[in-house]
Order: sequence, then structure tokens, then C-alpha cells
Amino acid sequence: MTNVRYSYRWAIAFAASIVVAWWAGCSGPSAQTGGSSAGSYEVNDTHFHLTNYIQEGTDIRAFLKIMGDKVGRVALFGIPLQQTWSYNNTADFAPTYYLQTDAPLHYYSFTDAYIAMAYKSLTPAEQARFDPMITGFNPADMYAADHIRRVLTTFPGVFSGIGEFTIHKEFVSSKVAGETASLRNPALDRLLDFAGEAGLVALMHNDINMPFPKPDQEPYELVQLKELFLRHPKTTIVWAHGGLGRIVRPLPEQAAILEKALAAPGLKHLNIDISWDEVAKYIVATPETIKVAAALINKYPDRFLFGTDEVAPSNQENYLKVYRQYAPLFAQLTPEASEKVRKGNYARLFDEARRKVRAWEKANVKETAR
Repeated sequence: MTNVRYSYRWAIAFAASIVVAWWAGCSGPSAQTGGSSAGSYEVNDTHFHLTNYIQEGTDIRAFLKIMGDKVGRVALFGIPLQQTWSYNNTADFAPTYYLQTDAPLHYYSFTDAYIAMAYKSLTPAEQARFDPMITGFNPADMYAADHIRRVLTTFPGVFSGIGEFTIHKEFVSSKVAGETASLRNPALDRLLDFAGEAGLVALMHNDINMPFPKPDQEPYELVQLKELFLRHPKTTIVWAHGGLGRIVRPLPEQAAILEKALAAPGLKHLNIDISWDEVAKYIVATPETIKVAAALINKYPDRFLFGTDEVAPSNQENYLKVYRQYAPLFAQLTPEASEKVRKGNYARLFDEARRKVRAWEKANVKETAR
């Protein structure tokens, strides 16, 4: 009788484990898998482009090998803009970057389907290391929000955010064909409203100033940025690079501006990524710049995230060069702040995004679309 009872209990336990495993498979990758405490990973990457400006890039399985045991999770996206190859401009030279030609850029919406299919080609354990982002939309188009909704309903269980998308960016904004994006365009409000409704993280690039400003020129974009951020308190916003660029240098009062924003009661939803080697060059330029940046991050450790902003890397050394570049900064952070900037804040924001977006999809995606 004991053996029979034991066999019965074992069978029940085994069946339960099968049900749990099946449910987990249906629910998509666990939000905890690959998180900040997983394994011995050093860092999560908030800002990574799998493809470049002509929509070519690194195979996603090759990229997993590049991540290796150093990078736990990655916010995965392409580039929403395609560089035109204008024969009249560059003849037989095929430009691969926007600075190599005067020909315009145009929006390339297929990037979202490409990223989704690359992600879906992975095993659940591999998928758990990625948080794909929707980026193939024109933020000056009132239909941009509809594009984001359509992508979510076409590829449920895949995306966790939108971006990196650009409003004002040195050398880029003026090259984009069609209407120029604006911080005051209702189309941008509409897409950020929808991001908040669906729970999507919004990674947005907007320079803090215009290139080569005159000494007495007011950085008008700051006023418009603050107004935009305040209009969308329910949307988790990540401001890429803290507004810096290749030519757009830190303002004299840069740290004070960021601190004022981070301290504002109405901007608790605002976060800043410190991605891009062009940003790192400012932060680690001198012992004083490192000290100022470290002091700000140590004061607001929950609001900063690391990202590489690498584009289609071919090896781990190239991929992690920005991470290594920031070593002097990380050395001056408290252990708690370093952990949060490198891993914890990413896991917290994107775990919550996964939960909210999956719930939105459950409520809005018809079963026939799955």
C-alpha cells in the first residue's frame, strides 16, 4: 500500500510539473531569467542596435556568443532609419553611415518585423536575455502610435519597449525625409500616451542643445523636453545619453540641470542612460568630470542605466569597449549604485515592462492573432 501511495503522489507531482512547465512555455520567458542576479554577468545593456543604417548587422546567435558570460540582458533594436544610396551623390560608393553622404534618411518599418523574427528564432532561455524594442515608426506621424499597437498585436509576447527613437539629433534630424520631428508635435504625445497605456519603456534620443550654439543662446530644447516629460507621467522614459552627442557638448551647468530634473516630483518616471562612447569621453575626460558624474549617480542610483549604443559588433572586445571605458566612473560609485547602474535598474524597469505589456496583450490581442 505504501508503494502504491508513493507512486500515486509521484505521478501527481510529475503531472503538476508538466503543467507548470507548459504554462511557463506559453507565458514566454521568465521576467527573472537573465536578471541582475543571474549567474556572474557583469552588466545589462539598455541600448543596443543589432542592425546598422543599411539594415545589416550581427546574426542574433552570433551576438549571444559575443555577450558570452559578461552581458546578461540586452534591450534589442535595429535602427529606424535607412540611409539612401543616391547614385547622383556618391556614385558607386555605397554609404553605410549617415555621415558618409548627403543623401536623405527615411524610416524603415520592416526593422520591427526583422527584430521580432530574430527573437522568435531563439529558445525560451535565449529569449529571456533580450528585451526587444519597437523603433520602426516616424515620431512626426500621427499614425505612429497605431504602428506600435499593430506590432504588439502581430507579435505578442515579444516587445518590451519602444526606441531608440529620435526627435532632435545632430546631423540626423535635418537629413530625415519628410516632416521634421518636434517635441511639441501631438504625434509624439500620442505615441508616448500609448506607451504608457501598454506599459512599454520609451527610450528617446533628444539632444540637450543645438550643435555649435552661441555663448548666449538659450537651450530652448530644455524647456520643451521638460514640458514633454511632465505631460507623460505614466510612461517610463529613458532619456538616451542625457542629451549629449558627438558635437553637442555638456552645458556648463549640465550636472545641475540633470539633478534638477531627477529631483522634480513630477519627473519620477524619467531615467537617463549613459550609453555611447561619445558620452563616455565627456564623463571620463578628467578626474573632476568623473567626480561630478559619480556624485550625481550616487545621489540618484535608481535613475541611471548603462548602455553600449554599439551597432552590429563583430566581437566581444568591440562590443564591450564602452563598458571598459566607463571603468573609472564605476570605480567611484558606491557598490549599491554600481550594481544598480550596471544591472539592477535595467532588470527592474524591463521586468515591470514585460509584466505590463503581456497583461495589455492578454486584454487586447485576439486569440486568432497568436
